[in-house]
Amino acid sequence: MTEPVGEKGYAGDVMPEQAAQWMASGEAVLVDVRSDAEREWVGYVPGAVPLAWKQWPGMVPNPAFDDGIRAVGEGGQKKLVLLCRSGVRSIAAAKRATELGFEAYNILEGFEGNPDDQGHRGLLGGWRKRGLPWKQN
Repeated sequence: MTEPVGEKGYAGDVMPEQAAQWMASGEAVLVDVRSDAEREWVGYVPGAVPLAWKQWPGMVPNPAFDDGIRAVGEGGQKKLVLLCRSGVRSIAAAKRATELGFEAYNILEGFEGNPDDQGHRGLLGGWRKRGLPWKQN
């Protein structure tokens, strides 16, 4: 069901393009662990499963996360690739999904990428900047 877990505590890190390829081929399920508010205001990946790691307001842990991961994990038949804003919360979520028995990967750069010198996101890497599919309400 899972590949060996390295020192990180999860299967590894992948670039957004690799995650998109795995998702498109049906090899992986993309789980967007950003808050509902982030997905609504900033944008989302079509076909991704929305499952917040922490929820707004207050960024409190989502008590339904474990049950949600079990539901989308399809019995361990597919890899899980986890996406957040910048690739930080998705590391914690990938570790937890791994603890639950899944082959889980963190998507580097996240949806918005790292901040630039002025603290703005969306200009340095990330799912959107790399031209991968996304929508905004």
